[in-house]
Amino acid sequence: MRTSQFFFTTLKEDPADAEVVSQKLMLRAGYIKRAAAGIYTWMPLGLRVLRKVESIVRDEMDKAGGLELLMPAVQPAELWQESGRWEQYGPELLRFKDRHQRDFVIGPTHEEVITDAVRRDIKSYRQLPIHLYQIQTKFRDEIRPRFGVMRGREFLMKDGYSFHTSFDDLKREYGNMHETYSRIFARLGLNFRAVAADTGSIGGTGSHEFHVLADSGEDDIAYCPDSDYAANVELAEALAPATPRPAPAAALTRVATPGKTACVEVAEFLGIALDSVVKAIAVVSEKEDGGNNFSLLLLRGDHELNEVKAGKIAGMAPFRFATEGEVEESLGCKPGYIGPVAVDGRKVAVFADRAVAAMSDFVCGANEGGFHLSGVNFGRDLPEPQIADIRNVLPGDPSPDGKGRLEIRRGIEVGHIFQLRQKYAAALDCTYLDENGKSQIMEMGCYGIGVSRIVGAAIEQGNDAKGIILPAAIAPFAVCVVPMGYHKSEAVKAAADRLYGELRKLGVDALLDDRNERPGVMFADMELIGIPHRIVIGERGLNEGKLEYKGRRDAEPTLVDQGGIIDMILRKLCAA
Repeated sequence: MRTSQFFFTTLKEDPADAEVVSQKLMLRAGYIKRAAAGIYTWMPLGLRVLRKVESIVRDEMDKAGGLELLMPAVQPAELWQESGRWEQYGPELLRFKDRHQRDFVIGPTHEEVITDAVRRDIKSYRQLPIHLYQIQTKFRDEIRPRFGVMRGREFLMKDGYSFHTSFDDLKREYGNMHETYSRIFARLGLNFRAVAADTGSIGGTGSHEFHVLADSGEDDIAYCPDSDYAANVELAEALAPATPRPAPAAALTRVATPGKTACVEVAEFLGIALDSVVKAIAVVSEKEDGGNNFSLLLLRGDHELNEVKAGKIAGMAPFRFATEGEVEESLGCKPGYIGPVAVDGRKVAVFADRAVAAMSDFVCGANEGGFHLSGVNFGRDLPEPQIADIRNVLPGDPSPDGKGRLEIRRGIEVGHIFQLRQKYAAALDCTYLDENGKSQIMEMGCYGIGVSRIVGAAIEQGNDAKGIILPAAIAPFAVCVVPMGYHKSEAVKAAADRLYGELRKLGVDALLDDRNERPGVMFADMELIGIPHRIVIGERGLNEGKLEYKGRRDAEPTLVDQGGIIDMILRKLCAA
């Protein structure tokens, strides 16, 4: 491709409304243009990157046994009503009526449509398993679209769905997709981690997210550098202390702590370590009969509550934080001084985090304004609590697999796989006849990749002050040929055209910058748009039989013999 034949637009300054690096650079490089909030036009340069990502995804999915189809973006409301998600999904589901006043949605996902398609045609166990996938535009009406293509309203997604006769076969395919996704992100050249995750609103029993590691990520990932363990912080297990609880050594004492309501303030006021203070968090959950359960969640003063874990305590989900009035009614005290000692166990359930359950002689609220208790011990001063893992892990915590210590990084979710089991198949009566002619509900898996989001994530991971640094597999062009004086020197023009033509014949995705621009502008543009390899041709170099080569990450260019430039480029491309 020649720049003179290409729709090539770059900006010198960052757009004022861009929030993150990828958004700024994609707009500056001319990858995308904003059409509306969270909706973008993919310009020719950006589309080349998007299509390369899509091609790798499709290639690996086909190799893994997936069958591609294309489902409608517009879906009838009846399917969503049948699954129960018409009411559950919320305002992100864009609903509208056609001219006949029939309800439709613009699909944010396709579980209902694919299940409907399969239940129509698959009747026998002999037709299973099957894995169907598509790469298609989705729409979710985000309340606050932001971060460019990272959290837009319209986006390109690969979503796949597998159907099985047994849970064991579903688990086999789930493993197949885990391996396939790992190959996809490795081929894309991304630094990523597969992490155990919560299934969330999609439902099901098993779930893994694939995260590109980047400081701008929205999710915290706990991982062990010495093993393959990785999990979303919402799910990462915090192990119980390895040492047993020490015996009580202090007497229970009521101490005045006027105006000290936060654990940090209490610890500082009493001159003790923060990890010797226990905070009580009051929560309320609804009973099946319409009443409420009032509970105290106990955490060490230096730990934070993990709401996802707490919500998995039997009878706790869904829960909310208690109001000030509810706290006073149940404990006779305003928040800030509440604690687990002398509470009515018939009215207040007490759950202690594993770390708290191993503490002795700790400090907690006295359920009396302006006072705390010190020297508190389970079994002596209050009943043994119910124990649960309800805190977020911290850097340095032991890895749950026993192979090292945890570190925490930010991650951008670009893929997610689920064991849906029978959630949608049961709701939509998606069944088959088994070997005995008996009707059985199918088992389902669901597998998604944010194709357009990957582009933003890759740029968040690869950039510098000059612009975009993309992995070679998805860069818009592999090599750019930049001639100095293309319109002034016949020798430069002939050498540039010849090198460009030879690269093209060899299948190298090359760009010839034949614009009549200053060298500084051409260099800056090629670095901004993220081309991995640059070859500069000038009259002085030609006279010496030399060309100038510079990799996108190289600090300085190097001179290469003109006759060896193609072999060198091919070696670098093969190595990448």
